[in-house]
Amino acid sequence: MLRYLLEKEFKLILRNKFLSKLLVAFPLMMIVVFPYVTSQEVTGVKVCIVDHDRSQASARLAGKVAASRCFALAAAKPTYRQALQSVERGDADIVMEIPHGFARDAAKGLQPRVMVAANTVNGVRGALGAQYLGSIVGALAAEARASAGLPPPAGAQAGASLLYRYNPALEYKVFMVPGLIAVLITLLCCALTALNIVGEKEAGTIEQINVSPVPRRLFILAKLMPNWAIGLVALAFGMTFAWAVHGITPAAGVATVLLPSAIFILAASAMGMVISNYSETMQQAMFVMFFFIIIMMLTCGLFTPVESMPRWAQAVTAANPMTYFTKAMRMAYLKGSSPADMAPCLAALTAFAAALNAWAVASYRKSC
Repeated sequence: MLRYLLEKEFKLILRNKFLSKLLVAFPLMMIVVFPYVTSQEVTGVKVCIVDHDRSQASARLAGKVAASRCFALAAAKPTYRQALQSVERGDADIVMEIPHGFARDAAKGLQPRVMVAANTVNGVRGALGAQYLGSIVGALAAEARASAGLPPPAGAQAGASLLYRYNPALEYKVFMVPGLIAVLITLLCCALTALNIVGEKEAGTIEQINVSPVPRRLFILAKLMPNWAIGLVALAFGMTFAWAVHGITPAAGVATVLLPSAIFILAASAMGMVISNYSETMQQAMFVMFFFIIIMMLTCGLFTPVESMPRWAQAVTAANPMTYFTKAMRMAYLKGSSPADMAPCLAALTAFAAALNAWAVASYRKSC
């Protein structure tokens, strides 16, 4: 009986020409385009310089700022008031005021003082831009002390260097792409199953199943298995685009991605099936599905770390299967973790998959 049910489902899928296009277009947009759109790297910050010192040292500082890809020199103003007006007009993002005596302090090995005023309407852009400027001023002061033969200031860590593990270049795409693959699978698998049974309800074909002797668990299984296959195909497309466009591959091999993905696809598909069982129309199913998916995306740690959330929000993330899948994907892509390292995430995903599938079977009612 399962064979005929699966044959029916796969024939319906193959006849759907839109689905075949969606399986390519959706991963293409999600993995190729979105990493550039969602990037939080700060570049092109417009700086207006007010140079009261007018020395070689101040000119060198301005040159270093202009040479950085993070900044773009917007203008040079004679007074701070005029520079601030540039910020108010939107012509500049940051004002850097170089005071009198900047070159003298640098030559003496003193820490030169530079006033930075940042437009923090966009808090991330303003704060990071100010930090980048501070690091440039600090590097210039260190060079001046070294050229004068002076020791580093007290408390400085001479010769200290930073080693960034797992993402040495600090590329935002390397961190973001594994999470976007998780979003891709969640949206695709949950949407397809959420619209499955409710679509048959609206078409009236569900009545033929209701009067047949097909057991509920067999019917739900026949609905979930094709969507599980579709989820794996979407995963393959997503990983292929991530490798071909961004050069991002799992650090420990493809197998470390397949295991958590296969379990999570079952959980996401079952979640969509539960929504479909309780919905009477496709519009209702879509609203309920997007309600839960938006909450899952915002609380899974995709855009903001879970550790930085309030305690009550962290408790919500514990009940979100997408949290464990996103963490497992980043462990596989960035750290090269083995399935043993992912054991807590895999156990949680397995529990969610079992509970949601049991709920999907229990919530389906064979009634005409």
